[in-house]
Amino acid sequence: MRRTSQSTEDRAFISTIESGWAFKRQVSGQERKKQNNGATETSKRSNSVQRDGNETRGKENEDESQQSMFSIKNILWHGGSAWDAWFSCVSNQVAQVLLTLPYSFSQLGMLSGILLQVFYGLIGSWTAYHINVLYVEYRNRKEKENVSFKNHVIQWFEVLDGLLGPYWKAAGLAFNCTFLLFGSVIQLIACASNIYYINDKLDKRTWTYIFGACCATTAFIPCFHNYRIWSFIGLGMTTYTAWYMAIAALIHGQAEGVTHSGSTKLVLYFTGATNILYTFGGHAVTVEIMHAMWKPKKFKYIYLLATLYVFTLTIPSASAVYWAFEDQLLNHSNAFSLLPKTGFRDAAVILMLIHQFITFGFACTPLYFVWEKVIGMHDTKSLCLRALARLPVNAAEKPPFFLPSWTAMYAVNAVIVVWVLVIGFRFGGWASMTNFIRQIDTFGLFAKCYQCKAPTGAEHH
Repeated sequence: MRRTSQSTEDRAFISTIESGWAFKRQVSGQERKKQNNGATETSKRSNSVQRDGNETRGKENEDESQQSMFSIKNILWHGGSAWDAWFSCVSNQVAQVLLTLPYSFSQLGMLSGILLQVFYGLIGSWTAYHINVLYVEYRNRKEKENVSFKNHVIQWFEVLDGLLGPYWKAAGLAFNCTFLLFGSVIQLIACASNIYYINDKLDKRTWTYIFGACCATTAFIPCFHNYRIWSFIGLGMTTYTAWYMAIAALIHGQAEGVTHSGSTKLVLYFTGATNILYTFGGHAVTVEIMHAMWKPKKFKYIYLLATLYVFTLTIPSASAVYWAFEDQLLNHSNAFSLLPKTGFRDAAVILMLIHQFITFGFACTPLYFVWEKVIGMHDTKSLCLRALARLPVNAAEKPPFFLPSWTAMYAVNAVIVVWVLVIGFRFGGWASMTNFIRQIDTFGLFAKCYQCKAPTGAEHH
């Protein structure tokens, strides 16, 4: 009995030990499983983090690439800063007129030429000030009415319509379209006149057709935002040409036997004065340029600074060329025709040709806008469709500090309006028409090659 009881206890003891070892093995297996699972999860998390990191770096690289492309696009294509507006104003004011101002000086005389440039330049800045105030007022009113200008360019005739009514809109539209249309044609004629000094194998009329086809590509430039690089290039071109004219004239020296008699003839005097008025009085694209600005309220200061810079180009170049050639300029409206033929002159001719393309775009882009609005294509986002379609007063701002009241401002404006109407349009128009009739008598109507040298033994037409 005793031996049986002992064996039973031994078996119970052994069973207990075996159960303990089994439990221990089970616990160890579960721990190993948990450790393996933990390691697997850690590995998965590590791989996931690495994958997410790779994706993040890929997205960052992609964003940096897109941002880099976007920055380059902005630098070359999309502008709206004060500098962009300044470049556009300077490029728009100084074009072919840079080459004809010496001709105006020969009609006016040195002193009158300089004084009229300063006078009309300041009047032009004063006019730009008023246009800017009216534009800002009109835009503020429309934006309070929840009108969006995201795909719409404000133009001068719309400002007149919103502030003064439909009759002023019609007058502004007619004047601006006429001014811009003739301005575009003048740029094409100027291209032909300039290239003729390099290549005279074709007559000027044929060159006009060629450049007309080239300038038609401006239809693919959406608006004045996109003239950033062109305006900058245009500024450099006109600066080079102006200082080339001044330096070349001084190096050439005063021609022998030159005399001055232009200012003694009234018709010549007012013809020259009208050309200078045209130089600084063209505001047909002013609203479109300021609309392209991110902060258009600054435009009135930008325009004044642009005018001051223009003085540094026009006054020295016109004065120097006039001093060198004087009365010879009366029969040479383009200064290139008298300056010596050199590589520097040919470079100036080519640069001015490129600048004429820019100026043609400045003159035609507002006309494109008007046509788009007429046919209902202005709000279309597709540039190709727009290009295809193109081819067939109450101001909230106070008066400036140097005028004590609105009455004084109205008085100043009245004097300017009377001056421009009487001196600019009345006498200037009379002088221009008289000179135009004389030119027709000399060269004929629609001459193939205006002011070209006559072939030997042939009559000049």
